[in-house]
Amino acid sequence: MKRFHVHLSVQDLDQSARFYSALFGAEPSVRHSDYAKWMLENPRVNFAISQLGGAPGVDHLGFQVDTADELHAMTGALKDAGLAVLDEGETTCCYAHSEKGWVRDPQGIAWEGFVTHGESATYRANCAPSAEAGTSCCAPAQQR
Repeated sequence: MKRFHVHLSVQDLDQSARFYSALFGAEPSVRHSDYAKWMLENPRVNFAISQLGGAPGVDHLGFQVDTADELHAMTGALKDAGLAVLDEGETTCCYAHSEKGWVRDPQGIAWEGFVTHGESATYRANCAPSAEAGTSCCAPAQQR
């Protein structure tokens, strides 16, 4: 089953975490000095914020899936539609060990498909060489 994913870059993580905790009626399920994440069931969303130097606003959107097979089916369908998919493979990002695939929509917004395999003590490792500098995660470089 898919879970919608939203990742925002924020200027003040503490202020934003207080706001979203009040909005969602729940504290973050993951909290670090530069990152917070809520795994909500109603609506079913993985909502994350980070303060890592990106411009405030939508950093990227995506879908979290339960299995690698679901991820491969999703990225395969995107490739079959002729879209340029960056298969990032196994990586560490957002304090999690994951497998990821990325595309950009016509407006340039990064969309991430991923399956999470476990937690990590570090925010990022092994990002793809084409990752856009200044983004909070390992999104593919924007086509200009």
